[in-house]
Amino acid sequence: MDEGDRVDLTPVVPAPRKRSSNGRTVGVLVVLVGAVGLLLSQGLLRNLNYFVTVDEVLAQKQHYGTDTVRLEGIVQKGTITRTAVGTSFVMDGSEGARVPVNVTGTPPQLFQANIPVVVVGHFVSARSMHFAGTQILVKHSANYIAAHPNRVKAKNGSVR
Repeated sequence: MDEGDRVDLTPVVPAPRKRSSNGRTVGVLVVLVGAVGLLLSQGLLRNLNYFVTVDEVLAQKQHYGTDTVRLEGIVQKGTITRTAVGTSFVMDGSEGARVPVNVTGTPPQLFQANIPVVVVGHFVSARSMHFAGTQILVKHSANYIAAHPNRVKAKNGSVR
């Protein structure tokens, strides 16, 4: 072997690495915080329970069609009838609108005439005025009634 054919066996020292910049760290944190915020906001939005009043749903009946909605109104006095599968009654809106309701299942103990309720269900057909419910929620918060007197007050002035 000639001296020119020798292989250089001296260890190679790697070039020093640059330290990661603060910008990259901040960028990663911003992305993480944004992702967590997005997940939380979407979870909260899906868990909100909106309802529409009798007056609102009838004014926009074509929009709602047979979609499942939470319908809010006052149980009209003298209309509650127990059926073989549940209860039927008429719900009044604050502006005089009325919707006949048939609910499958047992109503809650606090269910009675002249109280505000929310019924989960849908209209039987796009043209029908009959509402088929699966659940009755009794609204009995005095704070809500005080804050929204025109929304839940019955024609007879009852705000129970």
